[in-house]
Amino acid sequence: MDRERPPESVTLEISDCSKEDARIVFDTLCACFESDRCADDVPEQHDESRPMVWLGTFEVGDVHDCARPARLSSSVTADVQGGYWAIERFRTTLDTMFRVKDLSSASGDQERELHLLLESR
Repeated sequence: MDRERPPESVTLEISDCSKEDARIVFDTLCACFESDRCADDVPEQHDESRPMVWLGTFEVGDVHDCARPARLSSSVTADVQGGYWAIERFRTTLDTMFRVKDLSSASGDQERELHLLLESR
């Protein structure tokens, strides 16, 4: 009997950082996973006086070779949502590239949400 595959996508929301650090996070994760954020999709800051939030969806079913730490100019706040299996795989990958601090988490019936702080290793 085949087991149903767990949901394999996570959504990532990045905030409290520069557009350059947002780009570093997305580029680093795009080397690991398929995403709706292509290489030409550069984070923009349309209003310097307002905080920006950048979103992306990552398919974590297949992980590419990507275990290189990334250098950020400052910390990045990240909110990650998805199924339990997908969140665990995504979090494990984040740990190879960034120093990750857990700020909070929430668990539901089918999904989990993490509120994280990413820093350079």
